[in-house]
Amino acid sequence: MSQGPSEMFRLEGRVALVTGSSKGLGKAIALGLGRAGAKVAMNYCNNQKAAENAYAEFCAAGCHGGLFRANVIDESEVASMFEEIRQTLGPVDIVVVNATPAQPQKPIEQYDWDFYQSMIDFFIKSPFLLTRAALPHMKSQRWGRIINITSEVFQLGVSPFTAYVAAKGGQTGFSRSLARELAPFGITVNMIAPGWIPVERHEDDPQEMKDAYLATVPAGRWGIPEDLVGACVYYASDASSFVTGQTLSVTGGHTVH
Repeated sequence: MSQGPSEMFRLEGRVALVTGSSKGLGKAIALGLGRAGAKVAMNYCNNQKAAENAYAEFCAAGCHGGLFRANVIDESEVASMFEEIRQTLGPVDIVVVNATPAQPQKPIEQYDWDFYQSMIDFFIKSPFLLTRAALPHMKSQRWGRIINITSEVFQLGVSPFTAYVAAKGGQTGFSRSLARELAPFGITVNMIAPGWIPVERHEDDPQEMKDAYLATVPAGRWGIPEDLVGACVYYASDASSFVTGQTLSVTGGHTVH
């Protein structure tokens, strides 16, 4: 029997992992998936107080899940986190790759390779480790959702920003190839590419830079973290079962395809 439109977007019986979900975009996504019925593993690495506050807000909204600490660029910590989630909530059905470090814009001469490597670690190594850890269960049940939070910067070639843009390009290439590889197993791999959505880590960004960006957004307003929720629930649900390898831009018209 086919599902009705509203049921297609429900996530009851699913376990979702959202990396970097103690604040910003990840926090909103975790709450949105929880409200759609998923049990959500909220991940953090450094700021335990912020994570506990985010999880308290999540629980106060009537959502169910757990809080899990792990450095998502460390192979052993990723493996331990997946096992802890399995024992606490059940095996992971949905992975939202969201965790991100600081990403200053600099001319190429002011970057060093260690910084480039940190971008590669977060946006290529981490998706690789998280996907690999999730696949045994996803393949066994022939259902899974991998959602990579990318960025409009790759499509736009934003500068001076080579380290971040290059790593996001790598994440995009990884996702597109992986989508074809995993499609026969009922596993989809998709991307959400937000525009600049100011969150806590942007508090010190120059106001003139913010004003200049906002002037180029056709929607005439800043995006907010909650703007990503609908896209994420769609990709995580049965509504998108025949959609894979795609990028959904959430930019208020700043990028068009």
